[in-house]
Amino acid sequence: MKVSEHFRQAEGQTLISFEILPPLKGGGIQGIFDTLDPLMEFKPPFIDVTYHREEFIYKRRPSGYYEKTAIRKRPGTVGICAAIMNRYGVDAVPHLICGGFTADETENALIDLMFLGVDNVLVLRGDPRKFENKFMPEEGGHAYALDLVKQVQSMNEGHYLDSTLMDAQASSFCIGVAGYPEKHFEAPNLDMDLHFLKQKVDAGADYIVTQMFFDNQKYFDFVDKCRAADIHVPIVPGLKPITKKYQLSAIPRHFFIDLPDDLAKAMMAAKDAEARRQIGIEWCVMQSKELKAAGVPCLHYYTMGDVDTIKSIAEQVV
Repeated sequence: MKVSEHFRQAEGQTLISFEILPPLKGGGIQGIFDTLDPLMEFKPPFIDVTYHREEFIYKRRPSGYYEKTAIRKRPGTVGICAAIMNRYGVDAVPHLICGGFTADETENALIDLMFLGVDNVLVLRGDPRKFENKFMPEEGGHAYALDLVKQVQSMNEGHYLDSTLMDAQASSFCIGVAGYPEKHFEAPNLDMDLHFLKQKVDAGADYIVTQMFFDNQKYFDFVDKCRAADIHVPIVPGLKPITKKYQLSAIPRHFFIDLPDDLAKAMMAAKDAEARRQIGIEWCVMQSKELKAAGVPCLHYYTMGDVDTIKSIAEQVV
């Protein structure tokens, strides 16, 4: 079932969904099941599965020269989606990214997903590689999420890259895209960021999932600005608890977001690691309850492998 249909069937009730990381290369599917088994009691209608683009490392050769070597840290998104749907009977939402893929490779991935009965994709540009100071698209690939949305929507209309195909099977993907309550770090300002977001919605995006945030007012303001900009698709808040001291600097640095002063001060003053974890849980529970009371379509939790913390939060919210 499409994510948009889940929202309609909920009739205003707030759903709960989770996002998981594929295991590192060499890991097994059991790790995914160990993460999701404890969360199934909350009846998530869908599970997001992230995708991480190909990365490179430089290995020093005996000659002294360095050789650029490709690695894939977290393969398996398509297979994981199939395993989730088979084991739990819930919809899987694979992330589809621009980075590292040609348009042909993207089309082939979409065909595989269509054959597996996957009805949803979350479309993202993706991040630059670690050694790149800006995003570099694959030759023959897409530079912007908007172009990727257009490709998916084109397949939904039965149009493939090979224009000679006659009566090609149309896909029927529900398309999600990302939104940034504190703006994308590359956007010159929030208004321009919303301009690009509206382009994606106009091109076929059915719903929006936000970057994590820790101040609900920023989400509410973002929704208001989206509605004023004639963006009327569901906007799902993305939530992640902060539970460790190092995250006070790591999260703002990596995700370009602010932490509320009260939260930062409480984390700094906590006497030990467990106290900090409890502060993070309580803050996320507070956020979740306020958002649920406001009637958001879904609470989307980024698990990041910390299933115990996410389970503790969900238990206090449902």
